[in-house]
Amino acid sequence: MARRDSARRDWDESDVRVRPNKSGSRPRTKDRPAHRDAVTGRIVTVDRGRYTAVLDEDTDRERLVVAVRAKELHRRPVVAGDLVGLVGDVSGAPDSLARLVRIEERATVLRRSADDTDPVERVVVANADQLVIVVAAANPEPRTGFIDRSLVAAYDAGIEPLLCITKTDLRDPAELISHYTALELPVLLSGPARDAAADDDGATLPLDRTLVEALRARLDGHVSVLLGHSGVGKSTLVNALTGADRATGGVNAVTGRGRHTSSSALALRIEDASPGSWIIDTPGIRSFGLAHVDPDRIVESFDELAEAIAECPKGCRHTEASPGCALDDWVAQGRAGDAGTSRLASLRRLLGAGERPGESREDKELGIQ
Repeated sequence: MARRDSARRDWDESDVRVRPNKSGSRPRTKDRPAHRDAVTGRIVTVDRGRYTAVLDEDTDRERLVVAVRAKELHRRPVVAGDLVGLVGDVSGAPDSLARLVRIEERATVLRRSADDTDPVERVVVANADQLVIVVAAANPEPRTGFIDRSLVAAYDAGIEPLLCITKTDLRDPAELISHYTALELPVLLSGPARDAAADDDGATLPLDRTLVEALRARLDGHVSVLLGHSGVGKSTLVNALTGADRATGGVNAVTGRGRHTSSSALALRIEDASPGSWIIDTPGIRSFGLAHVDPDRIVESFDELAEAIAECPKGCRHTEASPGCALDDWVAQGRAGDAGTSRLASLRRLLGAGERPGESREDKELGIQ
């Protein structure tokens, strides 16, 4: 017994065996590196987990850099137009690969949902300040529903909308334009085609140089996103404005639909324009759901009606069927000005774009009259 007590008194901490940590001896921390040395670039396209960014744009050091995302970004979407922080090999040399470690604060975000009942938001582009909605006067037929949906998304994102109507030689667009006179929506029209562009099948597409130059003036100094269905001439306009070679396609004579020729969003610099002038061409989007848009956000974009929200009951949808909606009395009392009635009708047309009962999937893809 005395021997055991003596042995215990001779022990110290060095006699304790510690099982090694399988995950390593380095202590874990939630602190992430600040990456203060990261350089800022603009994402021009995303393709299968590779992010292409332009660095030092509008300087003699401008270059394209390909990057992969860092693990700490998790699943945050990175889209065309994003300003991002890059580290590692940012030389832009062949086969080089940088690391994307940060998404800078976005000025605007254009979002959509896959369907009006789908709560998941999908980011389309970032940091655009203009949305150009391209439709054809005919072939394919213009649908006011799609235009309405695009306008709702633009107002929600704080992006200025612009309507561009092509193929006016096939049909007078006056009736289509009449739907939007109360919105003070800028409209650009094509005239007679004075040139032609060959598509990838060898056919010719009309190209109105006057419209191209009018668009160039509107887009100068802005980051603009072009949205439109296949077959309306969107890619033809992009090619003429940027000197790019985006594939163009015609319209199926049976279905009346265009053939999708773009597969990914791509930011392109506008030729003969001021620094910072970009077009973000989007692939043919077959659905533009509005589940993510709060009705109050739409009303707030109408300055003469916005204050009426305070007098509406909680949860008011601001439609004609909404009980107790204050917008009707607001307009009837003349508090929205002389154009109040037409402005309210325009607002409710936008609000109703996501709530029309009985819409089929095709209606949501192409919009409805």
